[in-house]
Amino acid sequence: MFGTSGIRGPVGDVVTADLALSVGRALGTETDRVVVGRDPRESGRLLVDALAAGLRETGTDVLDLGLAATPTVARAVGWEGCDAGVSVTASHNPPPDNGLKLWQPSGRAFDTQRRERITARVEAEDWTLEPWDGLGSREPADATERHVEALTGAVDFGEHDPPGVIVDVGNGAGGVTVEALSRLGCHVETLNASPDGRFPGRPSEPTPGNCGSLVSLVGDSDAALGIAHDGDADRMRGVAADGTFLSGDVLLAVLATASTSAGDRVAVPVDTSLAVEDYLADRGVETTRTPVGDVHVAAAVAAGAAFGGEPSGAWIWPGETLCPDGPLAAVKLAELATERPLAARAAEVPTYPIERDSLRAVDKGEVMDRIRETVAERYDDVSTMDGVRVNTDEGWFLLRASGTQPLVRVTAEAREEARAAELFETARSLAVAAGAETAEEY
Repeated sequence: MFGTSGIRGPVGDVVTADLALSVGRALGTETDRVVVGRDPRESGRLLVDALAAGLRETGTDVLDLGLAATPTVARAVGWEGCDAGVSVTASHNPPPDNGLKLWQPSGRAFDTQRRERITARVEAEDWTLEPWDGLGSREPADATERHVEALTGAVDFGEHDPPGVIVDVGNGAGGVTVEALSRLGCHVETLNASPDGRFPGRPSEPTPGNCGSLVSLVGDSDAALGIAHDGDADRMRGVAADGTFLSGDVLLAVLATASTSAGDRVAVPVDTSLAVEDYLADRGVETTRTPVGDVHVAAAVAAGAAFGGEPSGAWIWPGETLCPDGPLAAVKLAELATERPLAARAAEVPTYPIERDSLRAVDKGEVMDRIRETVAERYDDVSTMDGVRVNTDEGWFLLRASGTQPLVRVTAEAREEARAAELFETARSLAVAAGAETAEEY
């Protein structure tokens, strides 16, 4: 039922009001007070209603933030003294999807044990419903102001003038970034600032291909940087003043370097570039690899890593929160831009040839099983911590099932371009032979 980032899928098929009701009942049986919020998708309104009904039936009180960024919801769990939080969101997925992501008071997403317990209750319909006089309440609440205050308190521009920033909100819930940067004194311009779950301005995921307007606007302006969010603002991607869209790996290296000292550890997922590991190692910072997904990165951060990040745009600072907070990453990137141009920082990070693609796989579990069998027969240095990663003397490739969509992710990297292309074609051929297909829409 749960993927790497909660429950996600097409509304009316995988994600229904009935499912939200059941999750509410299951979660409510174990809690007394829960905070909920949603991204701008219209389906989120009915899903929140169903979720809240299930929670209230078990006697749990509900604090409803309404439209709110996912990191706002995650932070509010602890701020409001709640037992858990639920974001009704499909994050960067396309408009037909929605989902539910559950949060602990620490700001960390529900771990495997907690997810499995909720799943078991839903499947067994194992919950306790209260009589009419024992129902929980539902009250409106607002955590955005406190989130803005936390963001403005997390950075200091010092003697530097606040930078000009262009924020592409992506028609999502990331308006908190605009407010925080404005209060910090930045000159802020926006793109796609009106919340709209159809995401008419651009697809929700903040990729280079989807953020062409932001890149052009930043490059033609006096802005020091550009910021792009996904639908629920847990992700943040950046654009340098010269209009360069910073790759996820380069941005990871830049943020990690600024957030650590020699002897520290940084948590990164298995699909992170070798260049990040090499760059941090030169500065005395160790890299710890985790399965893909912010819940796994957060676990490594909670265990002692000084910073955690994913090339997809999720960034975690343990001194602030254990959730991926896109607005926090935005203000921190703005702080870095005041001290030194982002393009200069990025130029120091080596880049190795890396290729990524996504292939459709309706039954991604079966596809991955066939891939594992084939790879085990052909290669010696194989890791199955998350998907199937094959290491060679020249580089590596990784095949893994998406935790949020019916896709198999294909990644390959080497220090030489020709070898990276060979490894990528090998990996892609393995996926196709196992039953995966081209998925141009992703």
